[in-house]
Amino acid sequence: MLRTWIACALALGLCSCATYREDLNRGERLYSQDKDYERALAIWRNLEADRDSLSLQDQARYAYLRGMTDYRLGFRADARHWLAIAKAIEQEHPGGLQAPEKTRLEESLTDLNKDVYGGAESFEGSSSTVKETTVPVQDESGCNPACAEGETCQAGECVVL
Repeated sequence: MLRTWIACALALGLCSCATYREDLNRGERLYSQDKDYERALAIWRNLEADRDSLSLQDQARYAYLRGMTDYRLGFRADARHWLAIAKAIEQEHPGGLQAPEKTRLEESLTDLNKDVYGGAESFEGSSSTVKETTVPVQDESGCNPACAEGETCQAGECVVL
């Protein structure tokens, strides 16, 4: 009797794992072949609570596909979140993403990070003539000994009196 219960429990457990993987595959098919991003996103949202039941490689695929679906639909903050998770999982446990997917992931994350960090790289090659004029603190007391006449040191910077 006990063996029967154990066999039933194992069979049920294997079926549930297969169901999550089937959901992942169905969502991937909607995303890549049918370009039906709204329905794919519905599957991703339904699968989200159970994504820890997937293998680590499948979790990387899930996060990548979820992020790219959000990206295609214009949900940039969500896309950045999921793509960053996909990148982290793939770095720690390689094998979930193919080379073209990794390239697309990096390109998309670079674009999405500009929303947060801005376009700092756009200053390279700039014709700006602004130069840094502060002198680093060299004194133990926190004052800048290089203050010119008519200036005083406040919080480590020279301030005009």
